[in-house]
Amino acid sequence: MAVFDWLIVGLGNPGEKYAPTRHNIGWLVAQALVAKHLSEFRAGKGDWYEAPIAVGRHKALVILPTTYMNLSGTAAAKAARQINLPAERVIAIVDEYNFPVGRVHLKNSGSDGGHNGTASMIQEFRTEKFLRLRCGIDKKFGAGELVDYVLKPFADDEIIVRDEMILRGITAIEGVMRLGTARAMQLINSEALFKPSEDKPEE
Repeated sequence: MAVFDWLIVGLGNPGEKYAPTRHNIGWLVAQALVAKHLSEFRAGKGDWYEAPIAVGRHKALVILPTTYMNLSGTAAAKAARQINLPAERVIAIVDEYNFPVGRVHLKNSGSDGGHNGTASMIQEFRTEKFLRLRCGIDKKFGAGELVDYVLKPFADDEIIVRDEMILRGITAIEGVMRLGTARAMQLINSEALFKPSEDKPEE
């Protein structure tokens, strides 16, 4: 029986120059999640950093691939094999330029949508059936400017909304761990999970 119930993969690029960029929102959410749960990253048995977290009785291994974005799947698939989890128990946190900054959305399969990190995940897992927590980075670029755009930091006037999105990302992942994919997806994508409530949905 697997020790972990979930593998959470923050997609991004290693190194200080990439840390604040739009393309690294996956790393930012993963790092904030681990910090909230008072865990710490350490070197994994492969090209990634890893940290364990628990939400109630549910456990997850959070990883930050150090392969650079385009080879994210190499690290993610190896980590999944090490902890004996199928693709369906993997949550990739990715940037999504089709959404405004602040929006998070959960998807459980589908094409790569032109995202190289997601494409690498599909290639290495040999399936599209893994979860993607898509975090909006907006689409403020012209033709041929996508690469430069995603490798730039968020604008100063976006930081507050970006930080709120990071908190939503944490809540979304905790929701998946507590409630399971189907119920969490409904609550995340309707934004019901993020509304203040004395009665948070439970499993």
